[in-house]
Amino acid sequence: MSNRVAQVRHERSRGAESAALPPAAGTAPRGYGEPDSPPEPTPRGGGNPARGSDPAPSGDSLPAEPEVQAGDGVPADPAVQGAAAPQGGMAARAMPAARAFETSRAASLRPVVAVTGAAHGLGLALTTRLAESALVGRVVAIDDIRGDVSGVTWRIVDVRDPALAGRLADVDVVVHTDLDLSPDSDARTRRAFNVRGAQTVLTAAAAGAVSRVVLVTSAMVYGAQPDNPVPLPEDAPLSAESDDSVVGDLLEIEHLAERSSRAHLGLQVCIARPAALVGEGIDTLITRHFEAPRLLAVKGCAARWQFCHVDDLVSALELAAAGQVAGAFAVGSDGWLEQDELEELAGLRRIELPAGLTFGAVQRLHRAGITPAPVADLRYVVYPWVVDCKVLREAGWHAALGNAEVLELLLDQRGGHHAVAGRRLARKDATITAAGATVAVIGTAAIVRQVRRRRRGS
Repeated sequence: MSNRVAQVRHERSRGAESAALPPAAGTAPRGYGEPDSPPEPTPRGGGNPARGSDPAPSGDSLPAEPEVQAGDGVPADPAVQGAAAPQGGMAARAMPAARAFETSRAASLRPVVAVTGAAHGLGLALTTRLAESALVGRVVAIDDIRGDVSGVTWRIVDVRDPALAGRLADVDVVVHTDLDLSPDSDARTRRAFNVRGAQTVLTAAAAGAVSRVVLVTSAMVYGAQPDNPVPLPEDAPLSAESDDSVVGDLLEIEHLAERSSRAHLGLQVCIARPAALVGEGIDTLITRHFEAPRLLAVKGCAARWQFCHVDDLVSALELAAAGQVAGAFAVGSDGWLEQDELEELAGLRRIELPAGLTFGAVQRLHRAGITPAPVADLRYVVYPWVVDCKVLREAGWHAALGNAEVLELLLDQRGGHHAVAGRRLARKDATITAAGATVAVIGTAAIVRQVRRRRRGS
Protein backbone atom coordinates (compact mmCIF):
# COMPACT_ATOMS: atom_id res chain seq x y z
CA MET A 1 0.00 0.00 0.00
CA SER A 2 1.46 3.35 -0.98
CA ASN A 3 2.10 6.13 1.51
CA ARG A 4 -0.53 8.32 -0.28
CA VAL A 5 -3.33 5.74 0.26
CA ALA A 6 -2.38 5.37 3.89
CA GLN A 7 -2.49 9.13 4.36
CA VAL A 8 -6.02 9.38 2.88
CA ARG A 9 -7.35 6.61 5.11
CA HIS A 10 -5.78 8.25 8.14
CA GLU A 11 -7.47 11.60 7.35
CA ARG A 12 -10.91 9.94 6.83
CA SER A 13 -10.57 8.10 10.13
CA ARG A 14 -9.86 11.36 11.98
CA GLY A 15 -12.87 13.02 10.23
CA ALA A 16 -15.25 10.27 11.36
CA GLU A 17 -14.06 10.53 14.94
CA SER A 18 -14.54 14.30 14.92
CA ALA A 19 -18.09 13.99 13.52
CA ALA A 20 -19.11 11.57 16.25
CA LEU A 21 -17.99 13.91 19.03
CA PRO A 22 -20.09 16.87 20.24
CA PRO A 23 -18.82 20.27 19.13
CA ALA A 24 -16.41 22.00 21.39
CA ALA A 25 -17.59 24.97 23.44
CA GLY A 26 -17.64 28.17 21.45
CA THR A 27 -17.82 26.37 18.11
CA ALA A 28 -20.77 25.62 15.86
CA PRO A 29 -21.44 22.67 13.58
CA ARG A 30 -20.75 23.14 9.90
CA GLY A 31 -23.58 24.94 8.10
CA TYR A 32 -25.11 26.69 11.13
CA GLY A 33 -22.85 29.73 11.33
CA GLU A 34 -20.99 31.18 14.27
CA PRO A 35 -23.20 31.96 17.31
CA ASP A 36 -22.26 35.65 17.42
CA SER A 37 -21.85 36.15 13.66
CA PRO A 38 -25.07 35.46 11.75
CA PRO A 39 -24.72 35.01 8.00
CA GLU A 40 -25.50 37.83 5.60
CA PRO A 41 -29.27 38.46 5.28
CA THR A 42 -31.01 37.00 2.28
CA PRO A 43 -32.29 39.71 -0.10
CA ARG A 44 -36.08 40.25 0.02
CA GLY A 45 -37.75 38.09 -2.59
CA GLY A 46 -34.69 35.83 -2.83
CA GLY A 47 -33.22 37.92 -5.63
CA ASN A 48 -29.91 39.62 -6.22
CA PRO A 49 -29.90 43.29 -5.14
CA ALA A 50 -27.58 44.07 -7.99
CA ARG A 51 -30.24 42.87 -10.43
CA GLY A 52 -33.10 44.94 -9.11
CA SER A 53 -34.54 42.94 -6.20
CA ASP A 54 -35.38 44.82 -3.01
CA PRO A 55 -33.08 43.99 -0.09
CA ALA A 56 -34.57 43.09 3.26
CA PRO A 57 -35.41 46.15 5.39
CA SER A 58 -32.57 47.38 7.56
CA GLY A 59 -32.97 46.30 11.17
CA ASP A 60 -35.57 43.65 10.35
CA SER A 61 -33.19 41.07 8.86
CA LEU A 62 -32.78 37.68 10.45
CA PRO A 63 -30.28 34.94 9.58
CA ALA A 64 -31.07 33.08 6.41
CA GLU A 65 -32.09 29.45 6.53
CA PRO A 66 -28.90 27.38 7.05
CA GLU A 67 -27.44 25.61 4.09
CA VAL A 68 -28.26 21.94 4.38
CA GLN A 69 -26.03 19.24 2.95
CA ALA A 70 -27.19 15.84 1.81
CA GLY A 71 -28.78 13.92 4.65
CA ASP A 72 -30.49 16.94 6.25
CA GLY A 73 -27.53 18.33 8.11
CA VAL A 74 -25.18 15.31 7.74
CA PRO A 75 -22.05 15.93 5.67
CA ALA A 76 -22.02 14.32 2.24
CA ASP A 77 -18.71 12.53 2.79
CA PRO A 78 -19.45 8.76 2.64
CA ALA A 79 -17.00 8.11 5.44
CA VAL A 80 -19.16 9.96 7.92
CA GLN A 81 -22.71 9.13 6.71
CA GLY A 82 -24.83 8.04 9.63
CA ALA A 83 -23.26 10.46 12.09
CA ALA A 84 -25.89 12.16 14.22
CA ALA A 85 -26.87 15.74 13.32
CA PRO A 86 -26.53 18.28 16.12
CA GLN A 87 -29.73 18.84 18.08
CA GLY A 88 -31.05 22.10 19.61
CA GLY A 89 -28.80 25.11 19.79
CA MET A 90 -28.88 27.62 16.93
CA ALA A 91 -30.81 25.25 14.64
CA ALA A 92 -33.77 24.98 17.00
CA ARG A 93 -33.80 28.73 17.59
CA ALA A 94 -33.28 29.68 13.92
CA MET A 95 -36.29 27.78 12.56
CA PRO A 96 -39.03 29.69 14.50
CA ALA A 97 -37.13 32.91 13.90
CA ALA A 98 -36.99 32.21 10.18
CA ARG A 99 -40.71 31.45 10.09
CA ALA A 100 -41.41 34.72 11.94
CA PHE A 101 -39.22 36.56 9.45
CA GLU A 102 -41.08 35.07 6.51
CA THR A 103 -44.42 36.08 8.07
CA SER A 104 -43.14 39.60 8.73
CA ARG A 105 -41.72 39.85 5.24
CA ALA A 106 -45.00 38.71 3.66
CA ALA A 107 -46.91 41.32 5.69
CA SER A 108 -44.49 44.03 4.58
CA LEU A 109 -45.17 43.18 0.94
CA ARG A 110 -48.94 43.64 1.33
CA PRO A 111 -50.17 47.13 0.41
CA VAL A 112 -51.05 49.83 2.91
CA VAL A 113 -54.59 50.82 1.93
CA ALA A 114 -56.38 54.08 2.70
CA VAL A 115 -60.18 54.28 2.53
CA THR A 116 -61.96 57.62 2.21
CA GLY A 117 -65.40 58.00 3.76
CA ALA A 118 -64.37 55.32 6.25
CA ALA A 119 -66.77 56.40 8.99
CA HIS A 120 -70.03 55.78 7.13
CA GLY A 121 -71.81 53.78 4.45
CA LEU A 122 -69.79 51.84 1.91
CA GLY A 123 -66.49 53.15 3.29
CA LEU A 124 -67.31 51.87 6.78
CA ALA A 125 -68.19 48.42 5.44
CA LEU A 126 -64.97 48.29 3.39
CA THR A 127 -62.77 49.51 6.25
CA THR A 128 -64.22 46.87 8.56
CA ARG A 129 -63.49 44.13 6.03
CA LEU A 130 -59.97 45.30 5.17
CA ALA A 131 -59.06 45.49 8.87
CA GLU A 132 -59.37 41.69 8.94
CA SER A 133 -58.17 40.96 5.41
CA ALA A 134 -55.13 38.81 4.69
CA LEU A 135 -54.76 40.48 1.28
CA VAL A 136 -53.71 43.90 2.55
CA GLY A 137 -51.37 45.24 5.19
CA ARG A 138 -52.15 48.24 7.37
CA VAL A 139 -55.41 50.13 6.83
CA VAL A 140 -55.66 53.94 7.00
CA ALA A 141 -59.19 55.22 7.58
CA ILE A 142 -59.86 58.75 6.26
CA ASP A 143 -62.94 60.84 7.04
CA ASP A 144 -63.86 64.20 8.51
CA ILE A 145 -64.96 62.41 11.70
CA ARG A 146 -63.50 59.44 13.52
CA GLY A 147 -65.36 56.16 13.15
CA ASP A 148 -65.56 53.20 15.50
CA VAL A 149 -63.55 50.64 13.52
CA SER A 150 -60.62 49.34 15.57
CA GLY A 151 -57.33 47.99 14.28
CA VAL A 152 -56.91 50.79 11.72
CA THR A 153 -55.14 54.16 11.66
CA TRP A 154 -57.56 57.09 11.64
CA ARG A 155 -56.62 60.32 9.86
CA ILE A 156 -59.17 63.12 10.07
CA VAL A 157 -59.44 65.31 6.96
CA ASP A 158 -62.04 66.42 4.42
CA VAL A 159 -61.39 64.72 1.09
CA ARG A 160 -61.75 68.08 -0.67
CA ASP A 161 -58.93 69.61 1.40
CA PRO A 162 -55.52 69.80 -0.35
CA ALA A 163 -54.04 68.78 3.03
CA LEU A 164 -55.17 65.26 2.08
CA ALA A 165 -51.81 64.80 0.33
CA GLY A 166 -50.07 64.90 3.71
CA ARG A 167 -52.41 62.26 5.11
CA LEU A 168 -51.40 59.78 2.40
CA ALA A 169 -47.81 59.38 3.59
CA ASP A 170 -46.72 55.71 3.40
CA VAL A 171 -49.98 54.73 1.65
CA ASP A 172 -49.81 52.40 -1.38
CA VAL A 173 -53.47 52.31 -2.43
CA VAL A 174 -56.42 54.68 -1.96
CA VAL A 175 -60.01 53.46 -2.30
CA HIS A 176 -62.29 56.48 -2.67
CA THR A 177 -65.83 55.84 -1.42
CA ASP A 178 -66.71 59.28 0.00
CA LEU A 179 -69.59 60.22 -2.33
CA ASP A 180 -72.98 61.86 -1.94
CA LEU A 181 -75.50 59.81 -3.92
CA SER A 182 -78.67 60.99 -2.21
CA PRO A 183 -81.54 61.85 -4.56
CA ASP A 184 -82.58 64.65 -2.18
CA SER A 185 -79.27 66.55 -2.15
CA ASP A 186 -79.05 69.91 -3.84
CA ALA A 187 -77.64 69.17 -7.30
CA ARG A 188 -74.99 71.91 -7.29
CA THR A 189 -73.79 71.16 -3.77
CA ARG A 190 -73.68 67.45 -4.49
CA ARG A 191 -71.79 67.94 -7.77
CA ALA A 192 -69.22 70.18 -6.07
CA PHE A 193 -68.63 67.64 -3.31
CA ASN A 194 -68.41 64.59 -5.55
CA VAL A 195 -66.26 66.02 -8.32
CA ARG A 196 -63.98 68.11 -6.10
CA GLY A 197 -63.48 65.17 -3.76
CA ALA A 198 -62.47 62.78 -6.55
CA GLN A 199 -60.22 65.41 -8.12
CA THR A 200 -58.45 66.07 -4.81
CA VAL A 201 -57.97 62.35 -4.14
CA LEU A 202 -56.39 61.79 -7.56
CA THR A 203 -54.12 64.84 -7.27
CA ALA A 204 -53.07 64.04 -3.70
CA ALA A 205 -52.37 60.41 -4.60
CA ALA A 206 -50.11 61.44 -7.48
CA ALA A 207 -48.29 63.94 -5.27
CA GLY A 208 -47.85 61.37 -2.50
CA ALA A 209 -46.42 58.64 -4.75
CA VAL A 210 -49.47 56.41 -4.20
CA SER A 211 -49.34 53.59 -6.73
CA ARG A 212 -53.05 52.93 -7.22
CA VAL A 213 -56.40 54.66 -6.74
CA VAL A 214 -59.68 52.74 -6.81
CA LEU A 215 -62.77 54.81 -7.61
CA VAL A 216 -66.40 53.74 -7.27
CA THR A 217 -68.95 54.97 -9.82
CA SER A 218 -71.83 52.88 -11.21
CA ALA A 219 -72.79 50.75 -14.18
CA MET A 220 -75.30 53.53 -14.84
CA VAL A 221 -72.51 55.39 -16.67
CA TYR A 222 -73.09 52.98 -19.59
CA GLY A 223 -76.54 54.49 -20.01
CA ALA A 224 -79.91 52.75 -20.14
CA GLN A 225 -81.28 52.31 -23.65
CA PRO A 226 -84.08 50.13 -25.06
CA ASP A 227 -81.60 48.54 -27.51
CA ASN A 228 -78.77 47.91 -25.04
CA PRO A 229 -77.21 44.46 -25.41
CA VAL A 230 -77.89 42.21 -22.44
CA PRO A 231 -75.44 42.03 -20.84
CA LEU A 232 -73.31 45.06 -21.65
CA PRO A 233 -69.57 44.34 -22.01
CA GLU A 234 -67.29 46.18 -19.61
CA ASP A 235 -65.58 48.00 -22.46
CA ALA A 236 -68.88 49.39 -23.81
CA PRO A 237 -68.90 53.17 -24.38
CA LEU A 238 -70.12 55.39 -21.55
CA SER A 239 -73.39 56.59 -23.06
CA ALA A 240 -75.11 58.14 -20.04
CA GLU A 241 -76.30 61.74 -20.32
CA SER A 242 -74.04 64.30 -18.71
CA ASP A 243 -76.69 66.28 -16.82
CA ASP A 244 -77.12 67.53 -13.25
CA SER A 245 -78.14 64.11 -11.89
CA VAL A 246 -76.14 61.70 -9.72
CA VAL A 247 -75.24 59.83 -12.90
CA GLY A 248 -73.87 63.07 -14.30
CA ASP A 249 -71.61 63.36 -11.25
CA LEU A 250 -70.34 59.82 -11.73
CA LEU A 251 -69.72 60.39 -15.42
CA GLU A 252 -67.60 63.44 -14.58
CA ILE A 253 -65.59 61.32 -12.13
CA GLU A 254 -64.98 58.82 -14.92
CA HIS A 255 -63.61 61.64 -17.09
CA LEU A 256 -61.37 62.81 -14.24
CA ALA A 257 -59.98 59.29 -13.92
CA GLU A 258 -59.20 59.14 -17.63
CA ARG A 259 -57.40 62.49 -17.57
CA SER A 260 -55.49 61.57 -14.41
CA SER A 261 -54.20 58.34 -15.96
CA ARG A 262 -52.78 60.33 -18.87
CA ALA A 263 -51.28 63.07 -16.69
CA HIS A 264 -49.75 60.81 -14.01
CA LEU A 265 -48.20 57.81 -15.72
CA GLY A 266 -47.04 56.28 -12.44
CA LEU A 267 -50.56 56.23 -11.00
CA GLN A 268 -52.83 53.29 -11.76
CA VAL A 269 -56.54 54.16 -11.64
CA CYS A 270 -59.14 51.42 -11.22
CA ILE A 271 -62.89 51.99 -11.42
CA ALA A 272 -65.58 49.77 -9.90
CA ARG A 273 -68.98 50.06 -11.61
CA PRO A 274 -71.63 48.30 -9.53
CA ALA A 275 -75.11 47.44 -10.77
CA ALA A 276 -78.14 48.75 -8.85
CA LEU A 277 -76.71 48.92 -5.34
CA VAL A 278 -78.67 47.48 -2.41
CA GLY A 279 -77.79 47.34 1.26
CA GLU A 280 -78.31 48.92 4.64
CA GLY A 281 -78.48 52.69 4.32
CA ILE A 282 -78.50 52.68 0.51
CA ASP A 283 -81.08 55.21 -0.72
CA THR A 284 -81.21 55.82 -4.47
CA LEU A 285 -83.83 56.40 -7.12
CA ILE A 286 -83.57 52.70 -7.96
CA THR A 287 -84.34 51.57 -4.41
CA ARG A 288 -87.15 54.12 -4.16
CA HIS A 289 -88.70 52.66 -7.30
CA PHE A 290 -89.70 49.66 -5.18
CA GLU A 291 -91.32 51.84 -2.51
CA ALA A 292 -94.19 52.66 -4.88
CA PRO A 293 -97.27 50.43 -4.96
CA ARG A 294 -96.89 50.01 -8.73
CA LEU A 295 -93.83 49.52 -10.92
CA LEU A 296 -93.51 51.84 -13.87
CA ALA A 297 -93.02 50.22 -17.28
CA VAL A 298 -92.86 51.56 -20.83
CA LYS A 299 -94.87 49.91 -23.56
CA GLY A 300 -92.85 47.97 -26.07
CA CYS A 301 -89.73 47.51 -23.91
CA ALA A 302 -89.23 45.05 -21.07
CA ALA A 303 -86.79 46.06 -18.35
CA ARG A 304 -84.23 43.59 -17.04
CA TRP A 305 -82.98 43.84 -13.50
CA GLN A 306 -79.54 43.25 -12.04
CA PHE A 307 -78.58 44.12 -8.48
CA CYS A 308 -75.37 44.38 -6.48
CA HIS A 309 -75.41 43.92 -2.73
CA VAL A 310 -73.03 46.20 -0.84
CA ASP A 311 -71.25 43.17 0.70
CA ASP A 312 -70.42 41.89 -2.79
CA LEU A 313 -69.14 45.32 -3.80
CA VAL A 314 -66.93 45.38 -0.71
CA SER A 315 -65.42 41.99 -1.56
CA ALA A 316 -64.72 43.20 -5.11
CA LEU A 317 -63.06 46.38 -3.80
CA GLU A 318 -60.89 44.23 -1.55
CA LEU A 319 -59.50 42.47 -4.63
CA ALA A 320 -58.93 45.80 -6.37
CA ALA A 321 -57.10 47.18 -3.32
CA ALA A 322 -54.87 44.09 -3.29
CA GLY A 323 -54.07 44.54 -6.98
CA GLN A 324 -55.83 41.36 -8.12
CA VAL A 325 -58.02 43.24 -10.60
CA ALA A 326 -57.20 46.35 -12.60
CA GLY A 327 -58.80 48.84 -14.96
CA ALA A 328 -62.54 49.40 -15.10
CA PHE A 329 -64.70 46.49 -13.97
CA ALA A 330 -68.38 45.84 -13.36
CA VAL A 331 -69.78 44.38 -10.13
CA GLY A 332 -73.12 42.64 -9.79
CA SER A 333 -75.01 39.45 -9.20
CA ASP A 334 -74.86 36.82 -11.91
CA GLY A 335 -77.43 37.15 -14.69
CA TRP A 336 -80.60 39.21 -14.40
CA LEU A 337 -84.33 39.09 -13.65
CA GLU A 338 -86.95 39.62 -16.34
CA GLN A 339 -89.68 42.15 -15.56
CA ASP A 340 -92.35 39.47 -15.16
CA GLU A 341 -90.12 37.44 -12.86
CA LEU A 342 -89.31 40.49 -10.76
CA GLU A 343 -92.99 41.43 -10.37
CA GLU A 344 -93.84 37.92 -9.25
CA LEU A 345 -91.06 37.88 -6.67
CA ALA A 346 -91.87 41.37 -5.40
CA GLY A 347 -95.63 40.91 -5.38
CA LEU A 348 -96.02 44.19 -7.29
CA ARG A 349 -97.87 45.02 -10.48
CA ARG A 350 -96.75 47.36 -13.22
CA ILE A 351 -98.15 50.52 -14.76
CA GLU A 352 -97.43 50.37 -18.48
CA LEU A 353 -97.54 53.66 -20.37
CA PRO A 354 -96.29 55.03 -23.71
CA ALA A 355 -92.71 56.28 -23.58
CA GLY A 356 -93.52 59.80 -24.82
CA LEU A 357 -96.24 60.37 -22.22
CA THR A 358 -94.14 58.94 -19.41
CA PHE A 359 -90.95 60.90 -20.07
CA GLY A 360 -92.81 64.13 -20.78
CA ALA A 361 -94.74 63.92 -17.50
CA VAL A 362 -91.66 63.20 -15.41
CA GLN A 363 -89.83 66.08 -17.02
CA ARG A 364 -92.65 68.48 -16.09
CA LEU A 365 -92.77 67.16 -12.53
CA HIS A 366 -89.01 67.58 -12.15
CA ARG A 367 -89.07 71.14 -13.47
CA ALA A 368 -91.86 71.97 -11.03
CA GLY A 369 -89.72 70.64 -8.17
CA ILE A 370 -92.15 67.85 -7.38
CA THR A 371 -89.77 64.96 -8.01
CA PRO A 372 -85.99 64.80 -7.54
CA ALA A 373 -85.46 62.61 -10.60
CA PRO A 374 -84.59 64.24 -13.91
CA VAL A 375 -86.08 62.55 -16.92
CA ALA A 376 -82.80 60.82 -17.81
CA ASP A 377 -82.87 58.91 -14.51
CA LEU A 378 -86.24 57.43 -15.36
CA ARG A 379 -84.53 55.38 -18.07
CA TYR A 380 -82.83 53.23 -15.44
CA VAL A 381 -86.12 51.79 -14.20
CA VAL A 382 -87.66 51.11 -17.61
CA TYR A 383 -84.71 50.19 -19.88
CA PRO A 384 -82.00 47.54 -19.39
CA TRP A 385 -78.44 48.25 -18.20
CA VAL A 386 -77.29 44.77 -17.16
CA VAL A 387 -73.49 44.33 -17.11
CA ASP A 388 -71.13 41.40 -17.62
CA CYS A 389 -68.66 41.07 -14.72
CA LYS A 390 -65.96 39.43 -16.82
CA VAL A 391 -62.90 40.99 -15.14
CA LEU A 392 -63.93 39.85 -11.68
CA ARG A 393 -65.07 36.46 -12.91
CA GLU A 394 -61.67 35.80 -14.49
CA ALA A 395 -60.07 36.76 -11.16
CA GLY A 396 -62.12 34.03 -9.45
CA TRP A 397 -64.71 36.34 -7.90
CA HIS A 398 -68.43 35.54 -7.81
CA ALA A 399 -71.25 37.41 -6.12
CA ALA A 400 -72.34 35.76 -2.89
CA LEU A 401 -75.97 36.79 -3.42
CA GLY A 402 -78.15 36.28 -6.46
CA ASN A 403 -80.51 38.87 -7.90
CA ALA A 404 -83.59 37.28 -6.31
CA GLU A 405 -81.92 37.26 -2.88
CA VAL A 406 -80.87 40.90 -3.17
CA LEU A 407 -84.38 41.88 -4.30
CA GLU A 408 -85.82 40.18 -1.22
CA LEU A 409 -83.45 42.16 1.01
CA LEU A 410 -84.39 45.37 -0.79
CA LEU A 411 -88.09 44.77 -0.19
CA ASP A 412 -87.41 44.02 3.47
CA GLN A 413 -85.53 47.31 3.86
CA ARG A 414 -88.30 49.54 2.57
CA GLY A 415 -89.25 50.16 6.19
CA GLY A 416 -92.69 51.58 5.50
CA HIS A 417 -91.42 54.23 3.10
CA HIS A 418 -93.64 55.36 0.25
CA ALA A 419 -92.32 57.02 -2.88
CA VAL A 420 -93.89 58.51 -6.01
CA ALA A 421 -91.65 59.03 -9.04
CA GLY A 422 -88.60 59.03 -6.77
CA ARG A 423 -90.08 61.46 -4.23
CA ARG A 424 -90.39 60.16 -0.69
CA LEU A 425 -93.81 60.90 0.83
CA ALA A 426 -94.33 61.64 4.48
CA ARG A 427 -96.43 59.23 6.49
CA LYS A 428 -99.35 61.67 6.40
CA ASP A 429 -99.29 61.41 2.59
CA ALA A 430 -99.65 57.64 2.54
CA THR A 431 -103.36 57.88 1.76
CA ILE A 432 -102.64 59.37 -1.66
CA THR A 433 -99.81 56.98 -2.51
CA ALA A 434 -101.78 54.33 -4.36
CA ALA A 435 -103.44 56.84 -6.63
CA GLY A 436 -100.32 59.01 -6.74
CA ALA A 437 -98.22 56.27 -8.30
CA THR A 438 -100.32 56.54 -11.43
CA VAL A 439 -101.27 60.18 -11.22
CA ALA A 440 -97.73 61.47 -10.76
CA VAL A 441 -96.41 59.55 -13.70
CA ILE A 442 -98.97 60.94 -16.14
CA GLY A 443 -98.44 64.47 -14.84
CA THR A 444 -101.87 65.40 -13.52
CA ALA A 445 -102.18 68.77 -11.92
CA ALA A 446 -103.99 67.40 -8.87
CA ILE A 447 -100.93 66.04 -7.09
CA VAL A 448 -98.87 69.06 -8.15
CA ARG A 449 -101.35 71.44 -6.53
CA GLN A 450 -101.67 69.23 -3.45
CA VAL A 451 -97.93 69.15 -2.81
CA ARG A 452 -97.57 72.88 -3.44
CA ARG A 453 -100.34 73.66 -0.94
CA ARG A 454 -98.60 71.52 1.68
CA ARG A 455 -95.33 73.40 1.04
CA ARG A 456 -97.02 76.78 1.52
CA GLY A 457 -98.76 75.57 4.67
CA SER A 458 -95.58 74.12 6.24
